[in-house]
Amino acid sequence: VQLQASGGGLVQAGGSLRLSCAVSGGTFSSYSMGWFRQAPGKEREFVAARRWNGATSYYADSVKGRFTISRDNAKDTVYLQMSSLKVEDTAVYYCAADSDRGYNSVGYYSSARNYLYWGQGTQVTVSS
Repeated sequence: VQLQASGGGLVQAGGSLRLSCAVSGGTFSSYSMGWFRQAPGKEREFVAARRWNGATSYYADSVKGRFTISRDNAKDTVYLQMSSLKVEDTAVYYCAADSDRGYNSVGYYSSARNYLYWGQGTQVTVSS
């Protein structure tokens, strides 16, 4: 299974970006998908996740109301729409896939160790 993240770039504070993550080599509709980010000198942190059936989305408190995760099973792609971007959103953003469909909690989906497959990351830089 391969994950290819794209859409990062340089944007001014208050602006928007949409990240994409295309999945190949597996059954996308059976995966729950997550986004994580890692800023320089910091640990990787959870951003958002969407369950395999699309019924539930989870968000870190720091992005609630500004970011939206969505998925298109016809395109095997998950998206992260980011709005009202802040300088502190600057990081490398990673998408990840989880094949275990038995969980339904933010505690589970916010833990990076529960994801089996990872993309290579895309840089998001927000300038002031």
